Amino acid sequence: MMKSWLEKRADLSPDKVGLYCNKNVWTFREMEEEATVLAEKIWPYLKNQMPVALLITNQPQSVFLIHALQKIRVPVLMLNNRLTYEEWQYQLKDSQAQLVIYEDRFGIEADSAVSIDELKQSERKKLTAFDSQDVCSIMYTSGTTGNPKGVIQTYENHFASASGSAFNIGLDPEDIWLCAVPLFHISGYSILMRSVVYGIAVRLYEKFDEHEMNNDLVNGKGSIVSVVTTMLQRLLDVKSDRYHSFFRCMILGGGPAPLHMVERCHSEKIPVYQSYGMTETSSQFTTLSPADASRKIGSSGKPLFPGEMKIADQDGGKCAVNEIGEILVKGPSVTRGYLNNESATNEALTDGWLKTGDVGYLDHEGFLYVADRRSDLIISGGENIYPAEVESVLASHPAVREAGVVGKKDEKWGEVPVAFLVMADQVKSESLEQFLRERLAGYKIPKLFMFVEELPRNAAGKLVRRKLKKEIDHESF
Repeated sequence: MMKSWLEKRADLSPDKVGLYCNKNVWTFREMEEEATVLAEKIWPYLKNQMPVALLITNQPQSVFLIHALQKIRVPVLMLNNRLTYEEWQYQLKDSQAQLVIYEDRFGIEADSAVSIDELKQSERKKLTAFDSQDVCSIMYTSGTTGNPKGVIQTYENHFASASGSAFNIGLDPEDIWLCAVPLFHISGYSILMRSVVYGIAVRLYEKFDEHEMNNDLVNGKGSIVSVVTTMLQRLLDVKSDRYHSFFRCMILGGGPAPLHMVERCHSEKIPVYQSYGMTETSSQFTTLSPADASRKIGSSGKPLFPGEMKIADQDGGKCAVNEIGEILVKGPSVTRGYLNNESATNEALTDGWLKTGDVGYLDHEGFLYVADRRSDLIISGGENIYPAEVESVLASHPAVREAGVVGKKDEKWGEVPVAFLVMADQVKSESLEQFLRERLAGYKIPKLFMFVEELPRNAAGKLVRRKLKKEIDHESF
């Protein structure tokens, strides 16, 4: 049985700081001790190697729980804490999770669930752990069919992602990675994995606060930070002093940055690395360095070593330079498939190549330009919203005959969802909003409901969303 990554790191760097949160500090040895205690308390609850779900926030205890489950060698199902009870239940059933560990604030009901406070009171049992398990984590991502799919992430995936990132941005043993992105997202989870692989510290924030992070960057409390566009904009809004020389890398994901933002970062010497990635690639897959940012405006860079990328046309053939097509990726950080979903796996993966569903092109130097993050995908504040999922819930309302959802540009969030509805009976927008809030996460709720006589469809009866987008473009809301 191989040691867990944290256990190995504690052997190598026992007295090195591995975690900062608020005013508290833990060395890797102290983190390992915390994880061991939790693992021995979790162990009696387990029956097999089926996944254990975590419903957590950005707390030190969450970090220790993640590492505890790695010690036991069971996959961890990271539940998005912004989802509804109904959405959680779908993921728990689909993944066949054997246990849910949750923070008391969520109070989830499940066949087998234990709160963190209850867990702390449990008896410890000597840990023997299961046989080697290559699946490290599972994260659900919504699909174009509306049903979430569990992305399988192996230890190899996470290690390859960490290695590729280090080759790209470099590695300093004194680095401190600021983490204000959610741990249940691949962006936050991957930071924890990189911390123990690299032997560097994480400064964990319970939630993003631009004033707090800005002060930390000014005062030399972080060298690397991961942000989405809305976070970067909020940092720029409060920034007055120059960032400390210790700060060297800002990884930007969650959609392309507007030109004016890139230009301001360049003028203020903020080292922004624009990136492209997804849950299926275990975080960033391509990165654009600051050195290329000014001459490659709008690009997401090149694949991290040793990843490969190509652009394919509708027939699967290779696109020419600057020709738009579907983005396909391949490499050791790419998922091997979707949990308990062979058809989705076979549809997405061919000979190791993953169809991302995103469209874009490569220029003559091989730099990626993402034309559209999946043709219908809405990215709001770094969160992915799939129209089909929202439409499916809307259509379940007895007064709704048909529903179409598209994104509308928004200065604060990048995009927000707008719903076009054909009604069977008259219902107020407030009633529809309440109906959705009981079934979907808040960020998925349309910010505007448009009542129409019919929705545009093609000859096959398929909804033509681009025509709905034109309606938004022609109107001022």
